Amino acid sequence: MKRKVFMKLYSFAVTAALTVFSLTSCGGQDLDQVADTLDQGNVAAVSGQGQAATAAAENLLPVEEMFTDRDLRCDYDLTDAITIALTGSSASCDAKSVVISGSTVTITEEGVYILSGSLEGMVAVEAADTDKVQLVLDGAELSNGTNAAIYAKKADKLFITLAESSKNSLSSGSYTEIDENSIDGVIFAKCDLTINGTGSLEIEAAEGHGVVTKDDLVVAGGILTVSAEGHGLEGKDSVRIAAGQLNLTAGKDGIHSENNDNSEKGFVYVADGQFVIISDGDGISAGYCLQIDGGSFSILAGNGSNNRTVARDENGDTVSTKGIKAGAAMTINGGTVVIDAQDDALHAAGNLTVTGGSLQLATGDDGLHSDETATVAGGRVDITDGYEGIEGYHIVIAGGEIHINVTDDGVNAAGGNDQSGFGGRMGRGEMFGATDSTVTISGGILYVNAAGDGLDSNGDLIVTGGETYVSGPENGANGALDYGGSGQITGGVLVAVGTPQMAMNFGETSTQGSILTNVANCKAGDEVRLLDDQGNVLVSYTAESAFSSVVVSCPQLKQGGTYTLSAGGNETEITLESLIYGNGMGGFGGHGGMGDPGNWGGPGDGFGKPDGGRGQGGGRGQSGGRGQGDGRGQDGGRGQGEGRGQDWRPEDGFDGGDGEQPKMPEGNFGGEMPQIPEGGFGGDMPEIPPLPEGGFNDLMPQGSGNDFDSFGNQRDI
Repeated sequence: MKRKVFMKLYSFAVTAALTVFSLTSCGGQDLDQVADTLDQGNVAAVSGQGQAATAAAENLLPVEEMFTDRDLRCDYDLTDAITIALTGSSASCDAKSVVISGSTVTITEEGVYILSGSLEGMVAVEAADTDKVQLVLDGAELSNGTNAAIYAKKADKLFITLAESSKNSLSSGSYTEIDENSIDGVIFAKCDLTINGTGSLEIEAAEGHGVVTKDDLVVAGGILTVSAEGHGLEGKDSVRIAAGQLNLTAGKDGIHSENNDNSEKGFVYVADGQFVIISDGDGISAGYCLQIDGGSFSILAGNGSNNRTVARDENGDTVSTKGIKAGAAMTINGGTVVIDAQDDALHAAGNLTVTGGSLQLATGDDGLHSDETATVAGGRVDITDGYEGIEGYHIVIAGGEIHINVTDDGVNAAGGNDQSGFGGRMGRGEMFGATDSTVTISGGILYVNAAGDGLDSNGDLIVTGGETYVSGPENGANGALDYGGSGQITGGVLVAVGTPQMAMNFGETSTQGSILTNVANCKAGDEVRLLDDQGNVLVSYTAESAFSSVVVSCPQLKQGGTYTLSAGGNETEITLESLIYGNGMGGFGGHGGMGDPGNWGGPGDGFGKPDGGRGQGGGRGQSGGRGQGDGRGQDGGRGQGEGRGQDWRPEDGFDGGDGEQPKMPEGNFGGEMPQIPEGGFGGDMPEIPPLPEGGFNDLMPQGSGNDFDSFGNQRDI
């Protein structure tokens, strides 16, 4: 609130001051809007499909301290300003604080200096370390073939202000050592640096970086266009952006902040602004934390999600090509973000939190990746293309609206870390099997279309609210739901469709009803509907992939109730004798499995995971009923089939086959095992498919244990 009041008082003061002296200030940017962004700091609100999604904004940084009043004002007093005329190979100025030596102009004292004209040389700042120096570029062109165009060797702070409607340009060719500092930017500062104003500035770095400061870098206005062999913008301690239009093309990172000497510096903060970033490395990279509260971003990193070329640096190390990356935590509280990245779109080595904004992400690996907890509590997230959608040690969906369309797992809680350059498609870090990882869904709307597992947790899967709709895999090696610990649902709406082989339902600790049942040959575009005994539609969902298995849960399901599930041309009446109907994952690998005593499992399909799997019990055969499911065999086989109830007697063998029902030998299993009749159990046993050249790429189930990406590289999940 203090900043907002200040801006209003400042506007009044400017009107009065115009009668005393000439004043130029930032235009085109509503400074009250920036102040409001800084004052908000606790609520982010966006709307998606007519429904507001509001969440508490998470502040990783003291946002009220990010910008000074002078950063945001962009003003200068013409009555006290010193004019420097650039004359090609030199310059002219009568002020004692300006020393001109050939093509080098050195400023030695605090003050405002207005530069216009052209210079093939350098403007240097070497003042006291308590001095604030302001360079106003008003039609200035500076080029230096052997060093920086602007070099601030010593000062408390340097302001570079772009005069209203002015066009300015800076360029450097290479860098020759002139002192103890390793100069490597067109603008190079050893002090705090602020770029503001309303004019434009073009920066071209044939070598090195565009803008570099060894302290804090602030951008608070203007149109800034940078083309650099290295980083576009680099601030060692921080990069803070309040406003402006930034067009950055970089051979390394578009925006980069990293301080290896102080673990709590090297952060990036964005309050507002417009960004177009094309980078061979990361779009935005923070060694410490990163927070975005607003702005509009269009980022192309590593030539995009379809690029398969592995870039390496001069040391042979893989180049990081993520959209936005943080070495610790990352928070997105607002803004419009469009990313097409070769590697992860958003990547945080700490927690990653989205509370607001609109994100449209295409990625060669993960849409959102966190080494710790990935949380979506608000906003709109569209992962239009990727390998995995959301990946983290823990994943929390608490609000917002999320759409995921990926070639592997939609949501994957796996644990470990991922510091690799290309993630799942180019080789991952250690992401293997953390059994205490979790997926928790408590709010929001989540849509998943995944060729791998839809929701995958190596630990627990917990649903307490929200709406979740999953179109899972069309192959039997993955499941719409997959968890290694416990599965529990106590609230919310969930529909998950996929294949029956790996289908899982929620467990007995659930307090809300859940139905798992098979349906015949449904295709993408078919609608799943659950109706009560009065014909009222409780849940409906249009599937995005072919399916033959459905899991559905909603608060209206009650024990003892009768419901009708329709899908495609199927219609099944179901009575909930218990809250959990249908268990899935039945059978022992290789030979199906047994249900309750007296029930035979179906035949196995003969192949499974090379590292083996966990064999689970067959379907529960009730009197005259069928227990369906698919078990993972201890020896790597996957038992596929269904148990048969004691009172059920086929006339023509099993599953419509021509063979006779095998007889139980005397002594049960103490004697010989029953022989398989001619004709088998309803036909021939399925053949084991041959291994393709290149290994298990097409056969290996993805999302559990060792897996292989689309390039044949082994990846840890």
